[in-house]
Amino acid sequence: MPAHYNVLFLCTGNSARSIMAEAILNQKSKPNFTAYSAGSFPSGRINPYALKQLELARLPVANLRSKSWDEFAKPGAPQMDFVFTVCDNAAKEVCPLWPGQPMTAHWGVPDPAVVTGSSEQIERAFRDTFVVLDRRISLFLSLPLASLDKLAIKKEIDGIGRQ
Repeated sequence: MPAHYNVLFLCTGNSARSIMAEAILNQKSKPNFTAYSAGSFPSGRINPYALKQLELARLPVANLRSKSWDEFAKPGAPQMDFVFTVCDNAAKEVCPLWPGQPMTAHWGVPDPAVVTGSSEQIERAFRDTFVVLDRRISLFLSLPLASLDKLAIKKEIDGIGRQ
């Protein structure tokens, strides 16, 4: 039976980049991964341009919502295997201690929400962000699952050795 991995994408506002990453990974990775997203200071809403981009890509948006990373740091939350920060602000913040010591990485992606200009320019920024995230997620998914299992085992052994 293949292993299953939980992945958390973090950004400050959890309104665009992390939301798009969650939707992309959940669509591309069934049944081996479940993606989540959260923010250190969630905006409480998903950016309408992010929603539009996801809908153009025919990705489900019904269950997406802007939420705090606190939801994933408390007892009973899904245990994360991987945590990716997708914006510079979240990478510089002190993250909660995640149960299970997940593998972490920073995928800095420019914030499309700060782009100003015409509707077309803003839509292009969101499309560009989507493409970058889609490529990085595809590369992540191209890693052999056996290698991820070895990383997970090494993480557990390293974690035991530090206790």
